[in-house]
Amino acid sequence: MTDALPSLRQLLETERHGVLATTSARLEGWPFASLTAYATTARGEPLLLLSDLAEHTRNLRSDPRASLLVHDTLAANDAAAGARLTLIGTAEPLPAGARSDDARLRYLRKNVEASTYLALADFHFWILRVAEARYVNGFGAAGWLQGEQLSAALLH
Repeated sequence: MTDALPSLRQLLETERHGVLATTSARLEGWPFASLTAYATTARGEPLLLLSDLAEHTRNLRSDPRASLLVHDTLAANDAAAGARLTLIGTAEPLPAGARSDDARLRYLRKNVEASTYLALADFHFWILRVAEARYVNGFGAAGWLQGEQLSAALLH
């Protein structure tokens, strides 16, 4: 699995969108998935820009457990053959202050079109604090990342 770590970093840096899975507050714990853009923090954690009006934000306020699935869009013709990563953890709003300036720069570097959302009062940064990750890099090349492996994979 250690051979997959550089590929994992590259996947997170190359892709811009993922599927965010949360637990529905409205539908009594049913899973709820939505497409969202992301960037990464200096520690490699997913950085999300979410609207207070969005269903996934309401869900996270009720239950912060979430996962983010990122896949290699270049493998769209055969998605099962491409690399994919599911990051599992707890989402939390980013506190205001100096860190939000860094978040803004990182997010806009990857998602230029998001500048219009940042001008709206109901959009805020969230971080997914990753506890575990499941990585698949084609048939038979899969595994779980935890602890030091996960830190090595996420750190830039």
